[in-house]
Amino acid sequence: MVSVWTILFSMLFGIGLSVWGRIRCIRRMEEKDTKSSPLAQAIRDLVAVAGGLYLSLIMLVSFLKLDLPEKISLYEVSLDPLACIAIGLAIIQPLFMKIKKG
Repeated sequence: MVSVWTILFSMLFGIGLSVWGRIRCIRRMEEKDTKSSPLAQAIRDLVAVAGGLYLSLIMLVSFLKLDLPEKISLYEVSLDPLACIAIGLAIIQPLFMKIKKG
């Protein structure tokens, strides 16, 4: 029978090994002095904004105790309504920023 200490030690060893590998990877990337493309940066920003909006919408819906459908079906594709709203707002966010700057 495996003891709790063996499992705990194995998990800590695995976490340490993972962190060490990530640090080595980051150091190698810094040595190459790579730059991400504007497309990659734009996609990263879009996903980040949409993720933040999604979390905010989930908190708002749960706080207000709103009943929303779990899935929306468009043709044969089922989508989460909050995710659709979040990605839609993230897509139009640059337009509002452009209007705001004038």
